[in-house]
Amino acid sequence: MKNNTKINFLPKQYAKNKKYNINHSYLVEQFSDYKKIFSKIANVVKYGDYTLGNEVINFEKDLSKRMGSKFAISVGNGTDALYLVLKALGIGRGDEVITTPYTFIATVGSIVTAGAKPVFVDIKEDYNIDENKIISKITKKTKAIMPVHWAGRPCEMNTIRKIAKKYNLKIVQDSCHAIDSRYYGKQIVSFGDACTFSLHPLKNFNVWGDGGFILTNNKSLAKKLFLLRNHGLENRNKCKMFGYNSRLDTIQACVANYKLKTKLTNITKKRIQNAHLFDKYLGEISEIITVKRNKNIKEVFHLYHLNVKHSRDKLIKYLNKNLIDAKIHYPIPVHLQPASKFLKYKRGDFPMAEKIANSTVSLPVHEFITKEQIAYTSKLIKKFFLNYKK
Repeated sequence: MKNNTKINFLPKQYAKNKKYNINHSYLVEQFSDYKKIFSKIANVVKYGDYTLGNEVINFEKDLSKRMGSKFAISVGNGTDALYLVLKALGIGRGDEVITTPYTFIATVGSIVTAGAKPVFVDIKEDYNIDENKIISKITKKTKAIMPVHWAGRPCEMNTIRKIAKKYNLKIVQDSCHAIDSRYYGKQIVSFGDACTFSLHPLKNFNVWGDGGFILTNNKSLAKKLFLLRNHGLENRNKCKMFGYNSRLDTIQACVANYKLKTKLTNITKKRIQNAHLFDKYLGEISEIITVKRNKNIKEVFHLYHLNVKHSRDKLIKYLNKNLIDAKIHYPIPVHLQPASKFLKYKRGDFPMAEKIANSTVSLPVHEFITKEQIAYTSKLIKKFFLNYKK
């Protein structure tokens, strides 16, 4: 029991989060109308279709229409979404997948779990993979590129698509931060073989537990994914290929479809407004570096991140002391994680990723943050640096 308590660090994190007045977590507010969802769940209970039920079918249809994709395949979580796409594409042992070292561990974990080798390319100042460094990492073993649309800012997909076409590579987009984003006016599913998404509670588009989905315009890929997520079963008695158990619960599909129809548009709009207001205030502070915005890219701001020229850790402590939930996403790039030792990367191999990891700060930017709270947070940051100079 003692060991289990140590490994499950989340309850302590939940308790810590509650002390902040301006918090990254917004789940209580976002689901304050939970009784409306309960009425939908009541039908699931009434008919007993808990596994791949009617609400899952409805969600996939509505999602596909909203996201501009021919197919939407719901799965157990965002990590499974990445892993299943790799498996459906036949990528595994002996293959290499190019990705970024500046991402959540699940991106790289999906590649390793599939049996392939992750090959890292450094990032740019916008936190996204440096598309101009990809070609130098391509070998005969390279089978795919896995760009990560960090914090909801699409990568430079035109260049990545050209590279993939030239070298006959697949594109598997880790889009878990990027729901509702656009690249030069187009849905990101238009670029590459598949887009993968998470429905984790802290994502912009979320449910009451784990969940995820895959978008693709490739019919044969979609057929494989529909099979793989449900043991490879073509029907109750016939297994076409050995697969996995990664199904979105029907109850979670009720939550997801309700949010898709009633909240996602406003969530995206408010996050963009809040981020631009932060840009305005923080742009006045010389010690702060914010990402230069591209008018041709619609960022959806899963996170609002900034870089500070000095005293990053002291600034975070100062904001936390003032009950603002400032965080670091993420302090250790994946190539320097203990799990990555077998890849034999070392400190200094990806200087931009390491630089950003040592200077980045994430601020709450969700739809329940008010203009007054944004102004207050920005004022505190300005005050911190004025006092530091003294």
